[in-house]
Amino acid sequence: MNAKTYVIGPEDILGIIVYGQRDFSIPSYLVRPDGVISVPLIGEVTAAGHTPEQLGGDIAEQLKKFIKNPDVQVQVLQVHSRKFRIQGEVNRPGEFDLVRPTSVLEALVNAGGFREWADEKNIKIFRDGGKKILKFNYRDVIQGKHLDQNVQVEPNDIIIVR
Repeated sequence: MNAKTYVIGPEDILGIIVYGQRDFSIPSYLVRPDGVISVPLIGEVTAAGHTPEQLGGDIAEQLKKFIKNPDVQVQVLQVHSRKFRIQGEVNRPGEFDLVRPTSVLEALVNAGGFREWADEKNIKIFRDGGKKILKFNYRDVIQGKHLDQNVQVEPNDIIIVR
């Protein structure tokens, strides 16, 4: 996870280290659904929408009231804010965390493959709240045809297998 580019979101789990200040270091923070974390002494701090590096700077700035030259590092321990769904005729339908780049083919494998009557040639990916619908033909892709269909899954995508 790149501390300069990853953007923290709700439900992510963060670790915050204040070097030389064990009492201020908290091993695990859950970012609440409103995007906020509660930090001892400081209180409420908005985490969502910031990179770990930016959040560390914000916390360090507020800790200056209590500590001289605080050195704060924020780590993303678990990603839960980036999710996608797979519904329909797969063995394990549901919501999945999008932790690393994942293709549609990989996502379908993660869902345990297809049920007996699944239409493997007519899979749909709903993107941007359904504004964009992509088609995926599993049979073609595994035969090395039309590989451009095997796009990267994006947060909030819904993959439907009928």
